[in-house]
Amino acid sequence: MSRQSMISLINDWLVEQALGNSDIVELFESLCERLLGIGIPISRARLVWPTLHPLFQAETVQWDRGEPVRFEQFEHQDTASDAWKRSPLKYLLDHKLEILRRELEGPNELLDFELMSELKEMGQTDYVLLGTQLDGISIHRREGEENSNRGILLSWATDKSGGFSEDDLWALQKIQKRFAIACKSIIQSRISCNIARTYLGSRAGNHVLDGQIRRGDGARIEAVVWFSDLRNSTSLTETLPPDEYFSLLNTYFTASAEPVVQHGGEILDFIGDAVLGIFPFNGESEMAKAADAARKALDCALAKTAELNDQRLQSGLEKFNFGIGLNVGDVQFGNIGIPQRLSFSVIGHAVNQAARIETMTKMLQQPVLADNCFAKLQPDLWKSVGQHKLDGVLEEVELFSYQGIDTATCA
Repeated sequence: MSRQSMISLINDWLVEQALGNSDIVELFESLCERLLGIGIPISRARLVWPTLHPLFQAETVQWDRGEPVRFEQFEHQDTASDAWKRSPLKYLLDHKLEILRRELEGPNELLDFELMSELKEMGQTDYVLLGTQLDGISIHRREGEENSNRGILLSWATDKSGGFSEDDLWALQKIQKRFAIACKSIIQSRISCNIARTYLGSRAGNHVLDGQIRRGDGARIEAVVWFSDLRNSTSLTETLPPDEYFSLLNTYFTASAEPVVQHGGEILDFIGDAVLGIFPFNGESEMAKAADAARKALDCALAKTAELNDQRLQSGLEKFNFGIGLNVGDVQFGNIGIPQRLSFSVIGHAVNQAARIETMTKMLQQPVLADNCFAKLQPDLWKSVGQHKLDGVLEEVELFSYQGIDTATCA
């Protein structure tokens, strides 16, 4: 079979992958092995693409012949790193090139990038970088840069004496666009998942991705409900400059919301400066486990608050404080709102009561309060502070204050 026929088979396979549900790391590894199998002498390959994620700006797969494939994510940076500024990738983007080749031996040797010298020392003889733009996918432009990565960057290197042949280069360029199509399908799916889970939470995001997007879609679930609210927020908004207030808010959320996620719960909503979280469970057999997860999150939240407030005081900034209300009950989990603007959240008596319990933390001067349904699951850790009338609740509710904290659960 001719090289051209074998490349056609690989392109057909890439189309199948674009229509399926492929993993991009496995796809790239398989592509490299297939190219080796038809005689293209690749020894090193790198795939880089932009992503939309609160923590990461770009992702990469690294393949080296005979070694396990590696996946890496690059965190957001306010300014470009020196390594990026000196890279052939940035050069290709800045000069709007589709291909950049550097021969690393022979009369046409060119080592004008630091990477080329490193590759030559590793025994590589030729390097090819290919770029393909993909509409709708881009790395956010860094400050001071005119260009951003709006697609995939794919580099190939060989350690074969004499480097890549013209036929090798033709083959690598021939598969580039089909491979880019497969990558675009996978990358957009990854971005959709990132956005849904970032803005809706894991459970709600998965429900939406599964197609539950009509008003009223949802289900009844059992959960420990967590409701926290920032103290003196009105005064803070009036006395602090907007940027300082937003900074304080994010610090407060780090203390009040991050521990919920760290210990297996989900944040369903940020209601102004309030946090609504849940620890779902299924039946009484899982209730104690959910309560223990909430207790660990509570310990972590209290410890983080103390730590972050110490840092703020040392920096001359104002401390923050908040209350937490906890209870257990059935909640309705699903879409509420109007067809043109929906929110995926939880509603029900347990949610309302958790908010009312948190309000009582101010009156009773307690950082944390829980109702009897939650406190009885861990009786040694809670102390009754009496029966109290809650707004909107007909009968008085016995409330309990928290008696223990284990800062080790923050690790």
